[in-house]
Amino acid sequence: MSAVTPTGAIDPNKVDASMAMTVMETEAREAPNRIAEQLESNAGIMAALGERLRAKPPRFVMIVGRGSSDHAGVFAKYLIEIETGTPTFAAAPSVSSVYGKKLKLEDALVIVISQSGRSPDILAQAQMAKDAGAYTVALVNDESAPIKDIVDQMVPLKAGPEMAVAATKSYLATLSAVLQLVANWTENAELKSAVEALPETLSEAVNSDVQLRPEDVAAVKNLVVLGRGPGYGITRELALKMKEVCNIHAESFSSAEFLHGPVTLVEQKLTVVNVPIEDESYQAHSEQIADIIRRGGTLINLHVPSKGVHPRVAPLALLQRFYIDVAHVAVSRGINPDEPAGLKKVTQTV
Repeated sequence: MSAVTPTGAIDPNKVDASMAMTVMETEAREAPNRIAEQLESNAGIMAALGERLRAKPPRFVMIVGRGSSDHAGVFAKYLIEIETGTPTFAAAPSVSSVYGKKLKLEDALVIVISQSGRSPDILAQAQMAKDAGAYTVALVNDESAPIKDIVDQMVPLKAGPEMAVAATKSYLATLSAVLQLVANWTENAELKSAVEALPETLSEAVNSDVQLRPEDVAAVKNLVVLGRGPGYGITRELALKMKEVCNIHAESFSSAEFLHGPVTLVEQKLTVVNVPIEDESYQAHSEQIADIIRRGGTLINLHVPSKGVHPRVAPLALLQRFYIDVAHVAVSRGINPDEPAGLKKVTQTV
């Protein structure tokens, strides 16, 4: 008897340990192998991109994306600014697709992030950037996508087909592509080694202990996810998955920004998902989390599954484990994470 109801929900009374994995979890577990293929396949492309960016450094970087792709851009912003010192910001795609405006992008690097490479607003923004004199790079999973005919360089994500509506392996593949790009741009030997070891790091995360348990959020309707730096860069994705597949209202904040007003919500026994990354921000972040504990907040502590992981790669390891756990949480709440109500895999916006 199927555990999936006619409406696409999962009946928790029919779920047991022998039930096949959801598609979402299966795809998340594929990420280490897909990323290993990606890193090897794109080595030449990334080496050439690194050489080009060193020969003609961009004045700034603009990142174009929607949804999870936009969230990947937050991670990219921190990584690029920390490692290269190049100002980086997110685009507003509707500026070109709806308002018909052209930006001044001479000597800029524009990174377009899109799983499908087909959304009209993303295509319009990419064309505008190219016409405005930017050097354009697209990180795309669908190698037949029309965006390939617009940008200067397409970087295949090599995540393979992704059937679950909620992105997992394709998002991790996007972050790994950003890491490989920056490592080649800076020629940072330590970062390069960490990126080469990323598939093994993610495999260890797949096989690590559960962190987010169904009982942790059984009665939770609202929560916030807090991190700093590149760790904050993945909190938006964690919050999105809580909303997409668990029907939990979740918001993402930098732990520093959270203290500027929203922290008053903690007095109402707010649940806080803590995303600590042991980098330069760790001490400040820990102090801010300690303040939340003093105020009576309920904490769910996530962590990087393996010790000694390079701090720029660490957020991916934490996210890898989270994807597996959150799929189980969804099922425990009677939700099919493969087909969340009201969502489609490819969203066409203008």
